[in-house]
Amino acid sequence: MHTPEHVRCMRVMTYETRIQMAVAAAEYTASGIRQLLMKYETINVMFAAAPSQDDFLDALVGQTDVNWNRVRAFHMDEYLGLPTCAEQGFATYLDGRVFGKLPFLETHYILGSIPQDPQQACDHFRDLLESHPLHIVCLGIGENGHIAFNDPGVADFADPCVVKIVKLDPECRQQQVNDGWFSSLGAVPTDAITVTIPTLLSAKKMVCVVPGSRKKRAVQQALEGAITSRCPASVLRRHKDVTFFFDKESAAGLMEQTGG
Repeated sequence: MHTPEHVRCMRVMTYETRIQMAVAAAEYTASGIRQLLMKYETINVMFAAAPSQDDFLDALVGQTDVNWNRVRAFHMDEYLGLPTCAEQGFATYLDGRVFGKLPFLETHYILGSIPQDPQQACDHFRDLLESHPLHIVCLGIGENGHIAFNDPGVADFADPCVVKIVKLDPECRQQQVNDGWFSSLGAVPTDAITVTIPTLLSAKKMVCVVPGSRKKRAVQQALEGAITSRCPASVLRRHKDVTFFFDKESAAGLMEQTGG
């Protein structure tokens, strides 16, 4: 029987409801930002874009006792092939949920002003991240265990790239249909740009917010299975400071394993 690999600073917080989870995660993130701002003049925070993050981001926007004007906000991943400002675009999502609602020092989008040249966009975003190393990453876990758009087929725990172009696997693309962003699998882009796993793990603190019953299998594999690129989120257990926030539905597999 496989013995799960654990780390000293992994924390798992489980709540009865999605809203309770979201509020707790927002309060924890805001506290982390305040603590870091006691040490650094400015900090850099990266955000995921997905319906699973809706309530968390809404609650985070309500955290008014944070000096947001000392925080740079970064985009995590983006589709290729969508029109600029498409409603399904992750830049559009982040702008509407958080980037356009808080007085950040700076906001940085992957495609930025060069949406027609994906490799140039990767290089530009790499340069930004190398100039502004990440302090906090706020992310989720995909139904296939992906983090950002690092699906099992392209996830590389030792990736030499900071940002790269990837092919999306069918389960990842189907999740976008399940989430209501696209009407059919054929409408979902096949390619994307993503921040890579080593870049995500370079952050000083990681906050992983994962609600919903559709994430139950991925959560169980990420926390209790082998640490393998077949479940990219499993690598989070190697991070020096990661906190997971689950609701009752997403944590159901963990409760079953422990008899809870």
